[in-house]
Amino acid sequence: MINGEILKNAIISGAHNISVQKNHINDLNIFPVPDGDTGTNMSMTIMAAARALEEYDGETAGEVAEIAAKAMLRGARGNSGVITSILFRGFAQGLKDMEEVNGKNIAAALGIGVDAAYKAVAKPTEGTILTVARMAYEAGVEASRENADPVYVWQAIVNKANDALAITPELLPVLKKAGVVDAGGKGLCSIFEGMLCYIKDGEIVEYEETQALTMESFDSAAAEFDDDIEFTYCTEIIVGRDPECTLEPDDLRSFLQTIGDCVVMVNDEEIIKVHVHTETPNVVLEKGLGYGQLLAVKVENMKEQHKNAKKNNKSTKKKKKKKETFAFAEPEEPFGFVAVAAGEGMTTLFHDLGCTNVVSGGQSMNPSTDDILEAVLGTPAKTVYVLPNNKNIILAAEQTVPLVTDRKVVIVPTRTIPQGMTALLNFDPEISPESNAQLMMDAAHGVGTGLVTFAARNSEFGGKKIKEGDIIALRNGKLTITEKNAVKALVKLAKDMVSRDTAFITLIYGEDVSEEDANKAYEELRDKFGSRADISLVKGDQPIYYFILSVE
Repeated sequence: MINGEILKNAIISGAHNISVQKNHINDLNIFPVPDGDTGTNMSMTIMAAARALEEYDGETAGEVAEIAAKAMLRGARGNSGVITSILFRGFAQGLKDMEEVNGKNIAAALGIGVDAAYKAVAKPTEGTILTVARMAYEAGVEASRENADPVYVWQAIVNKANDALAITPELLPVLKKAGVVDAGGKGLCSIFEGMLCYIKDGEIVEYEETQALTMESFDSAAAEFDDDIEFTYCTEIIVGRDPECTLEPDDLRSFLQTIGDCVVMVNDEEIIKVHVHTETPNVVLEKGLGYGQLLAVKVENMKEQHKNAKKNNKSTKKKKKKKETFAFAEPEEPFGFVAVAAGEGMTTLFHDLGCTNVVSGGQSMNPSTDDILEAVLGTPAKTVYVLPNNKNIILAAEQTVPLVTDRKVVIVPTRTIPQGMTALLNFDPEISPESNAQLMMDAAHGVGTGLVTFAARNSEFGGKKIKEGDIIALRNGKLTITEKNAVKALVKLAKDMVSRDTAFITLIYGEDVSEEDANKAYEELRDKFGSRADISLVKGDQPIYYFILSVE
């Protein structure tokens, strides 16, 4: 039988195993465009569960599964990470209230997760992580009928997962052509194999964590301030909620707003996380104790931090940007917007278009569900529209909907930056949220998106061999052009996209493009298309993409 301790260590071992193998899994990505690497996303997702479980000393398998599932839900990144979190959420539902579990319980629970994962994907594709999960589950059920021993069943699950992985190239021709297996499927096999190491042999896969365990949801807000800091202490606590406590968490938030500012609070059935700037951190701790035990405490003197930062960084102009934080805001306005974008100019652009909060992220930098959730809770609106602006972020955004109870969250599934811009411009405050989402997406589908970037790996597409570092251009996600020069690639792309009906062209240039090259590109577009379309040049500062082209 598997108890809570065994399951806890198995999940930690699985997290370590995929973390060790993540770079190899990333290399399985066949498309040459820099992307949100599968191994990294899956690793970060399940490592959120490992961190949550490290301090747990209970003995109930159901509780372990629930803790892991909740942590993975909030930490999920990218489509592969979200699907992994959904698999474990179903697994937790199947083991609910069980102290110990056998092979039959495990197989049945995995089946719930598989069913949920297939339902979560709009168009399930065989030859992916879904196939690996489904075939592994089916093998687990078959094995449990012969022998309910959990080691026997989990071994069968691992064996079949690897068999399923091996046939993914037969199910997806693009994998076969590239000579690789599915990256998400490989990631799931790595997790399952790591879990088997402990279930079977009692050994946790070794992995050295490169970052210390911290209160991830709240980066220090003492980054850069004017000399006049109103409140001295950045105070952060995590409270383990007392099930017998009748106090309302919202009352705690209201109280904190009377003794400080920058109040952020997120809570669920088990914990309350609090961030506040105040002069009386002792009062924050005392109030927190009224709700349960203090699991973590951090108090920092922001005035001293600011003094030290000024001393150490006098000549530093370009600093690594800290993760943004969004203070909780009461839902008072009728509607508000959250967008995902990368780059200072892009952030400014979306703010100008009406977004209250912009989550930093995009291609190769997929934000977690918790990142998007924090931005939603920091938007003072009764209905919050979220624009992911990347196909690999849509699923993570959708996971925020059931986590929010004090406002309505509407996901507008934009897949590109130009789609997000067009969707915002077509918002109608006079119609319902559901009608607005449809209206905004109908408009978004009418805009063409062109991207100029570089090849992240050697590949072959359309009979052309592409070398790592080549300049490539994509029209609506399809690779169409390879070049040695970004401006030349852009002009070719524009010729391919612009038609007689084109009325508006927006050119957004990235952080690696000089102003001179940007103006050169703009002038070439104006010379060729200026007589039939309005052309705008925007400094986006986005990474990865030299140019983003919006054609309407």
